[in-house]
Parts: sequence; C-alpha cells; structure tokens
Amino acid sequence: MTRAVTAAAAEGDRSENAEYIYRKKQLREIDRRVRYLRKRLDEVRPVPPRSDKTDKVFFGAYATLLEEDGTEVRYRIVGADETDAKRGWISVDSPVARALLGKAVGEEVAVRTPTGERWLEIAAVEYGAADGA
Repeated sequence: MTRAVTAAAAEGDRSENAEYIYRKKQLREIDRRVRYLRKRLDEVRPVPPRSDKTDKVFFGAYATLLEEDGTEVRYRIVGADETDAKRGWISVDSPVARALLGKAVGEEVAVRTPTGERWLEIAAVEYGAADGA
C-alpha cells in the first residue's frame, strides 16, 4: 500500500491528484483497522471447548434449529469478531444467539427480529472443532 501511495505521489500535484488522495484514504483505513485489532487482542481470550456432553446451547455451540415452516438451519455461536454468515457463525450478541443461550434440545424460543417474531425449536446441539464449511 505504501508503494502505491508513493507512486501516486510521484504523479504530480498532490492537492489535485485523485489517485494519491484515494491511496492515502486506504492507508488511513488500514491503520485504523490495525489499531482496532491491537486493542482487541488485549481484550479477547480463547474459550476452551466444552468437555462435558451437554444438550444446552452455550458459547461455541453448533445449534441445529427448526423454523416454523420446518426448514432446518444450523448456527454456531461465536464472538463478535468471528461472525461469518456464509458459515452460519453468528455473534453471541445477536438476537438469535441471545435467545438460544442456556436453552436445551427440544425447547422453542421466540426471537424478535426486524421482520417480526420468529419461533425456533432447538433440534440438536453439538460442540467441537470448527467445521470446514
């Protein structure tokens, strides 16, 4: 990135150089993200995997849920920095995760979402290493 900024700066007057201005903006965004991640490193801590066999949903759980229409969905409860919608990894702070925490297989939970209330039944709970999905 610094090479790109240097190359853009060499193109002439920096006050009217759109490439230079854009590259400097990108560099500031990268610096901001690095500062944020450095602060987060001081705050985060690894959570050991559960060794007990539990049918309740806690942090790190893979929860298989049944929607009202019978559709099956699977989520993993992870930290805010680990969320990945494609993998079904949802933040522990999300409405769905908050509704599931501490609940057991067979229980139904109501989740308040922007589109209305959603009912989910907990079909299965698993713990283990991250899947490759």
